[in-house]
Amino acid sequence: MSEELPLETNCTAVKEWLDSGRAFLFIDCREADEINIVKIDGTLLLPMSELQDRVGELAGQKENDIVVHCHHGGRSLRVARWLRQEGFPKAVSMAGGIDHWATTIDTSLARY
Repeated sequence: MSEELPLETNCTAVKEWLDSGRAFLFIDCREADEINIVKIDGTLLLPMSELQDRVGELAGQKENDIVVHCHHGGRSLRVARWLRQEGFPKAVSMAGGIDHWATTIDTSLARY
């Protein structure tokens, strides 16, 4: 039996995954108007408010690593928990969200 992954990871680990070319789905669960302010390149916009209606779009990702981010980490934590309940055991939340990313990984990003 495999050990369950932690529910959260940090920005540094996600950046390392990106830099190493590791294959994973990077979901932004913020709302569309928030994307207009700032976004991380390479993310899939899947707002938390649309998740239940659009989860079918993720059907082929059930065994893949999934990282979910939002503004500060609250919504993404709820989304990661929900995804796990729906059969995505490798879903994790990026703690601190895009705000922490903007202060630690890419300081050129706008903060709000």
